[in-house]
Amino acid sequence: MGAIVYGHFTDELDLLRAVEELQDKGISIADVRTPFPVHGLDHLLKFRRSNLPKVAFIGGLIGGSLGLIFQVWVFTKAWPLVIGGKPYLSIPSFIPVTFEMTVLFAAFAMGIAFLLRSNLGPGSIPDILDEGVTDDHFQIILSEKNNKISETELAEALAATGALDVKQVNTEK
Repeated sequence: MGAIVYGHFTDELDLLRAVEELQDKGISIADVRTPFPVHGLDHLLKFRRSNLPKVAFIGGLIGGSLGLIFQVWVFTKAWPLVIGGKPYLSIPSFIPVTFEMTVLFAAFAMGIAFLLRSNLGPGSIPDILDEGVTDDHFQIILSEKNNKISETELAEALAATGALDVKQVNTEK
């Protein structure tokens, strides 16, 4: 009971229509792979909103705070120098470094969170079923374990939606 059925589409509108048809038949879609973002697909698949903005905010808050605290410590405690009559604690002069640290930490936090969530770390093996998906094909993947019907019935349902090339892969080892 571990078969995967997938089909290719060359147009994003055909893909969206096929997703709607399969969902209307009560077929659970395991994954949809596209070479570029397809508008409206996340709404059709009922994906929840990403937590990546929250991760970016927390990372930026940590980076900005660390940058500001470090500058305050350096210019008031560790190495207090009067430069051009500027006071020791001159917040306006700390803004550029604080901003850059905010952006740097937010970017790193988002990159690391994305790689961890997507299991794309070092040593991961991608499960690319067909190389055309990375170029110009759209792919709908159906899993037999997520649906109550056989793999041949899944293949027939996928072919009925207009998929160009329907293939079956047995994932049992």
